[in-house]
Amino acid sequence: MKHIIYLDNSSTTKPCPEAIEEMNGALQTAWGNPSSLHSLGFEAERSVEEAREGFARFLGARADEIVFTSGGTESNNTALLTLLSSKKRGGRVLITAVEHPSVLETAARLEVEGFEVVLLPVGKNGSVLLDTLENALTDNTVLVSMMAVNNETGAVIPFKEAAALVKRKQPRALFHCDAVQAFGKIPLSLKQCPVDLLSASAHKIHGPKGIGLLYVRKGTTLHPLLTGGGQERGLRSGTESVPLIRGFYGALQALPPLERQLDCQRELWSFAREQLSKMESVVINSPDDALPYILNISVKGYRSETLLHFLESRGIYVSSGSACAKGAGSHVLSAMGLKRELIDSALRLSFSRGNTKEEIRCLCEALSAAVTTIRKAKI
Repeated sequence: MKHIIYLDNSSTTKPCPEAIEEMNGALQTAWGNPSSLHSLGFEAERSVEEAREGFARFLGARADEIVFTSGGTESNNTALLTLLSSKKRGGRVLITAVEHPSVLETAARLEVEGFEVVLLPVGKNGSVLLDTLENALTDNTVLVSMMAVNNETGAVIPFKEAAALVKRKQPRALFHCDAVQAFGKIPLSLKQCPVDLLSASAHKIHGPKGIGLLYVRKGTTLHPLLTGGGQERGLRSGTESVPLIRGFYGALQALPPLERQLDCQRELWSFAREQLSKMESVVINSPDDALPYILNISVKGYRSETLLHFLESRGIYVSSGSACAKGAGSHVLSAMGLKRELIDSALRLSFSRGNTKEEIRCLCEALSAAVTTIRKAKI
């Protein structure tokens, strides 16, 4: 197999050896049903609970506050749709204009069901101002949902400060954080942070697809999205996938110390930004203080899909935006006030601990070749 340069890690990451080993081990030795009242069931349950305790320690939470789900989308849906059973129709729901589609579209469903949904605007840096949030809070606010890191630009959202503000002004309102792009990349200790609900996903940190978690603060009433056998303390019915849970746990255990890894990523991100800025046709869309795992750029005059396929022909894999958008125009870049020309030529580069400066050099060479050989499109 030819060498590939994978720069689409915000879409998904390659499973690490530790995750694969944990999954294989569970398939061979912990294949019982965790709900079964025999030794095979007990072994499977023990494997699940060990992982749950590990995630709780990582988040500074209690083990009984961790609910395993199928991933970030289910976690986000569960967090927001719990309002449908809360008899608070007509209440105000606040979300930012740059949220992931699994939040935006779920909020749209809440609006159909009678809730007032307000999109909080963002500045040119892709983040929301706390003053904007404070002005939007009313006595009727029932939920605020705000991501920690934007999946297209890497913009860091001040969710901890926002949660504290919400609890100070409207203590009965729920606060949910979509931390899918932040989990395993920045410290997320919840001991001193008044977040009620927080979503995370395994396949963004070199774990398997199909598994994630939802943190549910003790005392928070959550109405389950899935009902049936009463697994996960009745909050998420369905037989737990022990291999996926263990794979997620293996990926968690394989994480380097966060601050050390963040320094390494910042060095790589800065190098990429510096090299790309030397190209006359490249515009940097990510803010200067973005999380250094994501770098959004535009190559003026060239459609992103054309560039994406040109790069792929050279073994370089990037994204034309959020993978969940299937190539649609970016609502995130639009909310930041970018011109259509830049939106239609945007590329998202997203890094992991496996990427190198040499790969960045290859990317820059390939982009230069693309600009030279591809005919400019009328955008």
